[in-house]
Amino acid sequence: MSNPILPPIVDVVEARPLSDYRIALLFEDGKRGIYDASPLIGAGVFHTLEDPLVFNTLRIEYGTVVWPGGIDIAAEELYENCISV
Repeated sequence: MSNPILPPIVDVVEARPLSDYRIALLFEDGKRGIYDASPLIGAGVFHTLEDPLVFNTLRIEYGTVVWPGGIDIAAEELYENCISV
C-alpha cells in the first residue's frame, strides 16, 4: 500500500483582507496570491464572518489565517486555491 503524497505546508507570512471576502496573501516561499473566501462565508463556523467588520479582523497565527473564535483556513487550502498575482 502506497502513501499518498501530501503537498508541502507553506506558511502564510502576510495577509490582508480585501473587498468581497477575498484575502491578499504572501507565503514564505515568495508566492503571492488572492484567496476568495466568499464560498465559505455563512456556512458552519464561518457564519460570523458574514459581517465585514469581523472578516477584516483576520490575522496570521501559526502560519495561517485566523479569526477570533478559533476560526481558521488551513495554509494548504490557501496556498493551493489562491489565484497567483
